[in-house]
Amino acid sequence: MPTPEAAFAGILLLVVSLVSALAGANAATESEAEALLAWKASLAAAAALSDWTKAAPACSWLGVSCDAAGHVLSLRLVGLGLTGTLDALDFTALPDLATLDLNNNNLFGAIPASLSRLRSLAKLDLGSNGFNGSIPPQLGDLSGLVDLRLYNNNLADAIPHQLSRLPRIKHFDLGSNFLTDPDYSRFSPMPTVNFMSLYLNYLTGSFPEFVLNSSNVTYLDLSQNNFSRPIPDTLPKKLPNLMYLNLSVNAFSGGIPASLSKLRKLRDLRISTNYLTGGIPDFLGSMSQMRVLELGGNPLGGPIPPVLGRLQMLQRLDLRSAMLVSTIPPQLGNLGNLRFTDLSMNQLSGVLPPELAGMRKIREFGISSNNLAGQIPPAMFTSWPDLINFQVFKNSFTGKIPPEIGKATKLEILYLFSNNFTGSIPVEIGQLVNLVQLDLSVNWLTGLIPHSLGNLKQLTRLTLFFNELIGAIPPEIGDMTALQVLDVNTNHLEGELPTTITSLGNLQYLALFDNNFTGTIPPDLGKGLSLTDAAFGNNSFSGELPQSLCHGLALQNFTANHNNFSGTLPPCLKNCAGLYHVRLEQNQFTGDISEVFGVHPILDSLDVSKNQLTGKLSPHWSQCTNLTVLSMNNNLMSGSIPAALCRLTSLRSLDLSNNQFTGELPHCWLKLKALVFMDVSNNGLWGNFPASTSLDDFPLQSLRLANNSFSGEFPSVIETCCSMLITLDLGDNMFVGDIPSWIGTSVPLLRVLTLPSNKFSGVIPSELSKLSNLQVLDLSKNSFTGSIPGTFGNLTSMMKTPKQVFSSKKVESSGRHDFVQVRRISTFSRRTVPANNPSLLDKYRDRVNIFWKGREQTFQKTIEISGAIPPTISKLNSLGVLNLSNNLLRGVIPTGSQMQTFADESIYGNNPGLCGFPLSIACSDEGTEDHQELGRGIWLWYSIILGIVFGFWSWFGALFFLRPWRFFFLQFLDKLGSK
Repeated sequence: MPTPEAAFAGILLLVVSLVSALAGANAATESEAEALLAWKASLAAAAALSDWTKAAPACSWLGVSCDAAGHVLSLRLVGLGLTGTLDALDFTALPDLATLDLNNNNLFGAIPASLSRLRSLAKLDLGSNGFNGSIPPQLGDLSGLVDLRLYNNNLADAIPHQLSRLPRIKHFDLGSNFLTDPDYSRFSPMPTVNFMSLYLNYLTGSFPEFVLNSSNVTYLDLSQNNFSRPIPDTLPKKLPNLMYLNLSVNAFSGGIPASLSKLRKLRDLRISTNYLTGGIPDFLGSMSQMRVLELGGNPLGGPIPPVLGRLQMLQRLDLRSAMLVSTIPPQLGNLGNLRFTDLSMNQLSGVLPPELAGMRKIREFGISSNNLAGQIPPAMFTSWPDLINFQVFKNSFTGKIPPEIGKATKLEILYLFSNNFTGSIPVEIGQLVNLVQLDLSVNWLTGLIPHSLGNLKQLTRLTLFFNELIGAIPPEIGDMTALQVLDVNTNHLEGELPTTITSLGNLQYLALFDNNFTGTIPPDLGKGLSLTDAAFGNNSFSGELPQSLCHGLALQNFTANHNNFSGTLPPCLKNCAGLYHVRLEQNQFTGDISEVFGVHPILDSLDVSKNQLTGKLSPHWSQCTNLTVLSMNNNLMSGSIPAALCRLTSLRSLDLSNNQFTGELPHCWLKLKALVFMDVSNNGLWGNFPASTSLDDFPLQSLRLANNSFSGEFPSVIETCCSMLITLDLGDNMFVGDIPSWIGTSVPLLRVLTLPSNKFSGVIPSELSKLSNLQVLDLSKNSFTGSIPGTFGNLTSMMKTPKQVFSSKKVESSGRHDFVQVRRISTFSRRTVPANNPSLLDKYRDRVNIFWKGREQTFQKTIEISGAIPPTISKLNSLGVLNLSNNLLRGVIPTGSQMQTFADESIYGNNPGLCGFPLSIACSDEGTEDHQELGRGIWLWYSIILGIVFGFWSWFGALFFLRPWRFFFLQFLDKLGSK
């Protein structure tokens, strides 16, 4: 038994030892704390580290963990918004650090090579930051590293081969960087790795050999690179433990290797978006552990194998855009665990098998852009209680939308557009209270918009355009307070807009065009909103536009054309800097144009024609540098045309006709290098037409200067600027002198040349006969002398026979009904091009006034329709307007019923192949018809030639219309043309 003295000495020794140990620990912790505080001080944003102070021990700081001796073992600072670099962090002061996790911050700069001094480091996670530069090869010295995560940064250059020598590494993730190909021959196998990800880099070549030699990998992601060549057949032998394989978005080619069937543990196979061919192999149906199968985006071809229905564990099936040609196997209905399937963008045909109702856990179902037909089985909606996304658009489904759709109450997205659905919109859709997006557009739906849609308070998008809906928009629309997009264009809706529409506080896109709406627009519409699109065109709205329509100054596309609007335009338009497309033509708007519009730098097109706008053109228009269409014709604008407009170098169409502009045309007009159509006719412009030099590749096709006071000789600038010219109208001016002989060669594409009511003199140049495309020629009311050139018989475009015309045309059909409850027939197919968005050449098509058939008429280029007029047109009892002139129609004009009321020959004019009432051309055998049509073509030619001699043979022109004189004159000119 020890003495008391000995016991006291032992206790004293223990206390001294403990004090010494604590003193050493405190010293070590103090140096580590100072290193961490110095790094904190270098960060620009470190508010989350507010407890990192000297007043508290380092081991109590956020994200810091220590061992029993007080040394820092772990630093976990995930998602704290830290901003800065690692340059100020002294890693030598943290010798025991085992975990460094800085994931999801804003750190940047290079990864310091000094990280290699952390000899105890087992986990390094710098993922989801902004680190750049190369990966330091010194990281390969971290012999204890088990987990390396550098994904989602800006790291570049080759992957260091030293990393492949990390002896204990298991998790290896360098994905989502800018890494390039290393020297793979210097890489070692990585037998300890089970997770390897190199996705979304710039890696190329064939499948990396070092990866194949990493035999214990279970998770492999090489997606979104540019690997090519076939997928190696040896992959299952080399990597037998694979459970996850992602090779998507590369350039792998060849077939899907049959050897993959040996990967018995494989649960997730993603090889979409490559160049794989050879169809979907049947062996995939035997891989019973498969949960995910993604093969889409490959040119696989072939059918969907029915054996895929054996994959009882499958949860995700993606076969979109794989060039599959088949029906949908009913066996897919056996996939009871399937939650997602996408078969869209293939060539699938047939019907939807009712057996698909067996996919009872399905949440997202997509078969859009195929050739499927028939009806949608109602059981799909009663058997899929978890359905949230149903997309079957761009097929040929028919019948009614099943009312059972109301049972799928979890639906959030319902896309049925571009099919052939008929009947009314089911009121049961109002039960889908979770619906966010509903698109039923481009179908044949009839009836009213259901009041029950007002229950859809989560709905942000409602698109019903291109249907046959009638009635008014229900007032319950105002209950859909989340609505951002409302598009009901091109229906037969009518009545006034409900005032409740102003309750849609989130509305951004409103399209009402091509309906029969009447009345005024609620005056508060737009107040408090940030409308980007507002389209009211082609209705019968009246009154003033809401002055707060552009209250949020976000308006980009604004169309109110073809209505009865009056009053001034909303003043807020002037401050909508984002205006892009504006159509306000054919209304009764008043006010000063310069007070309505300001500087709109991205404005592409503006049409305010056919209104009562006044004021002058402001030089500020020159700042709309992206403008391609400017149409202000048929208003009351005055003043001069500012030279600043010449800065609009993107302008393709300029129409200022039928106003009160005066002064000279700016001499810089040829700086409009993109100009295709220019019309300044019917104004008070005067002076010589300005010329210029350096006119290479000027695209002008139509130039109209008629009914002004331009003077001087024939504009010489046309010889050098305008080789693409198709229409030239100089009529009703004061031009003098000869018609230049170069007209026959410098503008070879000319189809329309009208020069009436000027002071041209001299002989008519025979060179005009070189204009082989010329169809309209008017030289009347001038002072020409001499005779008509005999070479005019060469103007064959004025006298083509039907066989000549039709031999070069191809008749195409849209395959849809173009005459459904119409009151006006036009050349527009309502199933192919939206009526409110015509092309530049259609909307601003060329027109010209000529003296024809005894009076001045306006002719306009149209879409050339060929083929026969369908007999069913006579059944349109409500048809009130018909104009089929200037096309390539042929055959018998239908008779009976409503067609008998259209007795004006001009509505069928310039269709060389038509015969029958009301034309004077009888329909007989083919030879007689061709002979009569040829005579009619010649008559059109001579009636235009008449305009040439009108100036000095006006007395003969009157006699010409008498039948005996006409017969004699035709015989005379027929002989002249044959010489």
